[in-house]
Amino acid sequence: AKREQAIDFFVPAANALRRVIIVGLGDAAKLQPRDVEFVGGAACAALQAAKIGEAVVAADAAELEAVAKGEAASLIASGMRLRHYAFTKYKSAKPEDARPVKSVRILNGDPQAAEDGYRKLQAVAEGVHLARDFVNEPANMLTPAEFAKRVGELRKLGVKVEVLTPREMKELKMGALLGVAQGSANEPRLVVMRWTGGAKGGAPLAFIGKGVTFDTGGISMKPATGMEDMKGDMGGAACVSGLMLALAARRAKANVVGVLALVENMPSGTAQRPGDVVTSMSGKTIAVLNTDAEGRLILADALWYVQKRFKPKFMIDLATLTGAILIALGKEHAGLFSNNDELAARLLQAGLDTGERVWRMPLAGEYDRLIDSDIADVKNIGGRNAGSITAAQFLQRFVNEVPWAHLDVAGTAMDSSRNAINQSWGSGWGVRLLNRLIADHYETKS
Repeated sequence: AKREQAIDFFVPAANALRRVIIVGLGDAAKLQPRDVEFVGGAACAALQAAKIGEAVVAADAAELEAVAKGEAASLIASGMRLRHYAFTKYKSAKPEDARPVKSVRILNGDPQAAEDGYRKLQAVAEGVHLARDFVNEPANMLTPAEFAKRVGELRKLGVKVEVLTPREMKELKMGALLGVAQGSANEPRLVVMRWTGGAKGGAPLAFIGKGVTFDTGGISMKPATGMEDMKGDMGGAACVSGLMLALAARRAKANVVGVLALVENMPSGTAQRPGDVVTSMSGKTIAVLNTDAEGRLILADALWYVQKRFKPKFMIDLATLTGAILIALGKEHAGLFSNNDELAARLLQAGLDTGERVWRMPLAGEYDRLIDSDIADVKNIGGRNAGSITAAQFLQRFVNEVPWAHLDVAGTAMDSSRNAINQSWGSGWGVRLLNRLIADHYETKS
């Protein structure tokens, strides 16, 4: 059988089982942990298709050289949990067949190891589900203020959450972020989440998420066709929120800061205009030539704020930043831009290990010149060519010497390619990737 292929058949009435589903592993000797998780998702899909409420999984049915028996069981369970997700919140009649699977028992040779492993994977799955929920929410329900309010629920897990209002952002001179928000009736928010599970006083890892809860393009209005998808322009912020939940729920031994720049980009009599010049928190002036290049503006202030306040070990920002990255990489990889080879290599490997793959793109001075401005320190667009690169070059101007990576997730955070562990429009992409990065390289050992 091919990997994830399923065969479903009934058994004689005298048998204790009513039906049996066999899920293919492909070449079992080559199966990696990420593949086993996807097999679990395929098993869940087969159960859902058959509308089976209760099932037993024989997790040790094949010898998996790269995966311990206990680990295989926990990975199968994780894959099933990830696939089991469905967003039915706004359906008046709840479809019973959306999630028919109610109970699964997984048989394996080392149940204690499986339970221990699944406890951490379950935390990550919950983080993925939270990120999916945020991206799937309609924009009239998830304004910047409401987003911040819901993130406040993480306090129950021990995450410290503070929310900056427009008054506080004005005091910090975040002119770039406030400029984007000024056309909307919904006020912006800057959310700061802190998890301190590592060494006391240790420099934190910092993750910054673009959170445009709806993006019309502002005065530089987007075409009407497909604009409804712009409720997902906060996929970066959704990922950072899900990551913080996962780290807290599994009690990660690391100090981590998550910052969400939350705005709504609307056209109105108070909206910023193409040609306006704003002053960012850094003091750099920005010529806003296109109000639809707004994500880089809010991230400029968020990146500066994070490095100034927290002195982080590194910064990683995630943003549904450019349509150009879809042209370059489609929906299979996120674009990776970085000023640090070690951080970039670790992200590349974490992507291979989880299946949330990234592809490194170039940064160079030749591209940087494309965003030089005649009237300000920098302009927010660089022309038609190399759109994703010039967006990253813009962000790099607000990073200084801090190790930094930018992930352009426009193709992966929403309406991405479906697979065995995700059939949702909002994918929750990035939670598993960044959790793996932290677990492999940045947690204190005990």
